[in-house]
Amino acid sequence: MTVKSKHVRIKGIKDGLVFLLDDKCPFEELLGELRYKVEHSHQNILTGPIVHVDIKLGSRQVTEEEKEAVLDILRGQGNLLIRSVEAMEAPQEEPAGSLTTLSGIIRSGQVLHHKGDLLFLGDVNPGGTITCTGDIFILGALRGMAHAGMEGNEAAVIAASLMAPTQLRIAEVISRPPDEWETRESSMDFAFLSDGVMQIDKIHNLIKLRQDLNVFKGV
Repeated sequence: MTVKSKHVRIKGIKDGLVFLLDDKCPFEELLGELRYKVEHSHQNILTGPIVHVDIKLGSRQVTEEEKEAVLDILRGQGNLLIRSVEAMEAPQEEPAGSLTTLSGIIRSGQVLHHKGDLLFLGDVNPGGTITCTGDIFILGALRGMAHAGMEGNEAAVIAASLMAPTQLRIAEVISRPPDEWETRESSMDFAFLSDGVMQIDKIHNLIKLRQDLNVFKGV
């Protein structure tokens, strides 16, 4: 069997190996190449003493079953000890109005889109993008672009532990924050629309904003 594709890269580091798995190719094709490499073409580095392994699945969203399929192949090599798996979990179907939690790192060129409200545990790096139809809450640094309420919901908000974005967008309103946001004190801020203008406030004022909005709507 000859595998010509390069969907699986194995990189040696100081204290083990990193498996870099392509996040664009079909998953079954990825598994096939991974299985071939650990069973045939890379026996020289996959035999001998215990080797610690880190697995990186990029921006591919995987289910628990898919993650286990990858781990099963590597566990078949007795000397490989899995230390970490970096992947974005596939979101489950959620009822309207619920908050979905995802974790990872959004790197330059990567886009995470979610329908509904999102709690993201991790950083959004420069060049990375999160888009949501609802609210976006980031427990981490927002240094890329975030678009909340993208289907026209002007009541949506964007919050981050460190608010230093390249661009914010709520519904159709776009704001490019000033450079001095980098020096804002380290506390969670959120962006919202007030009379069609984007504003920034501390996260503890979000409940009051929502209460005032409900009063205004007569809820």
